[in-house]
Amino acid sequence: MSVDYIMIGTNDLTRARPFYDAVFAQIGGELDVEYPGFAFCYRFRNGTRAWVAGPNNKQPAVSGNGNMSGFRCASEEEVIAAHAAALAHGGTSEGDPGPRPMYGPDFYGAYVRDLDGNKMSFIFTRAEVVSEQSA
Repeated sequence: MSVDYIMIGTNDLTRARPFYDAVFAQIGGELDVEYPGFAFCYRFRNGTRAWVAGPNNKQPAVSGNGNMSGFRCASEEEVIAAHAAALAHGGTSEGDPGPRPMYGPDFYGAYVRDLDGNKMSFIFTRAEVVSEQSA
C-alpha cells in the first residue's frame, strides 16, 4: 500500500499559502494545482500530494491530538531547511532537527506545527542512502 495524498485543514487559505509555499519548496514540493478560494495542492518527488483546504463540511478546521503528517526528505539539510522555513513563516517548533535514536540509529527528524496547529514531521533516514548506493 502507498499513500496517494493527504489533506491538511486550514481556516485561512490566504494565510496558509505562503507558509506551505516556503516549507514544501525545501523538500521538493511544487504547487501542482490551485482552486482559488477552495484548495491548493503540492506534488512531491515521489508523486504523493498534499492538499491544503478548509473542511468540506464548512466547520472550522481543527488539529487532531495524535495526528501528524510525515514528510520524507532527501537529506539532513532538507530537514533543517524545512524546519527553519516553517518557523520563519509563523509555525512553531515541536522538536528541533536532530537524530532520534529511539526511532533507529539512522533516523534524523524535526517537528513543527503549522499556522492552524497541524503537526508535521520532516524525516531523513541515512540507511536509505546506504541501501540505494549498494543497489
